[in-house]
Amino acid sequence: MRIRLDIAYDGTHFAGWARQTALRTVQGVLEEALHRVVRSAAAPRLVVAGRTDAGVHARGQVAHVDIDDGVLADLEAARPRAGAAPGQIAHRMRGILGSYADVTVSSAEPAPAGFDARFSAIWRRYEYRIADRLSGYDPLERHRTTTVRGALDVEAMDAAASTLIGLHDFAAYCRPREGATTIRTLQEFAWWRDADGALVARVRADAFCHSMVRALVGACAAVGEGRLDVADVARLRDEATRSSAFPVLAARGLTLAEVGYPADDLLAARAAQTRARRDADGSIPS
Repeated sequence: MRIRLDIAYDGTHFAGWARQTALRTVQGVLEEALHRVVRSAAAPRLVVAGRTDAGVHARGQVAHVDIDDGVLADLEAARPRAGAAPGQIAHRMRGILGSYADVTVSSAEPAPAGFDARFSAIWRRYEYRIADRLSGYDPLERHRTTTVRGALDVEAMDAAASTLIGLHDFAAYCRPREGATTIRTLQEFAWWRDADGALVARVRADAFCHSMVRALVGACAAVGEGRLDVADVARLRDEATRSSAFPVLAARGLTLAEVGYPADDLLAARAAQTRARRDADGSIPS
């Protein structure tokens, strides 16, 4: 059975999502907990919607795992009053992870036919949070907020963000990888101040290149500081080369908020389409 897991984590003390030898990662911690739950001979492997970097957080991460039906039957037989095996998995993983863990599995349920956490996704939405001189510094929010010293012009930042929306080559805002495309459809990009006065960006796209979101918000922050004009962010994009005109902001302010999927009857077709694109241009959605 393929099982969908919905996951949230504070990325501060993780070396990113992907399992790495001798480093603490989200995938490594979750797979170890899952292995203790299912007690299968082979360690289960999670397939994730978006591989977040070191320090990046998530409250809407999605993964899937394939577990043998016999293993699930054994789980239910061992604890018949605890309900169906998928729900038991989430509950028991939370118990292993602990009451105040920096990662949790909020739910686990049978995935619809054709579901692939990574390749069936049609968009990923991130949020980025900045504190400036106007909002002040809140130590309770320090793990999920990047701080800048000046006062940022949020209206100018929002205007700059709107010029980037659409299908474009975002090479200027991506860390290059040989053979991979940097063409992406940016579906939404907006800035506002929240109730605490902090600046928040919402960024949604079909997929993102490496460091793309942190570069996009860095360019807008440069606009907010007056170091770039509103029109410069689109001009730099169209030059299609990496620039030192803006910083790539810190991972701490970035959170994967949500992953979008099509209707159940379209999941398999979407996965096939995405894999074909990956094979054609080397692009791996994240």
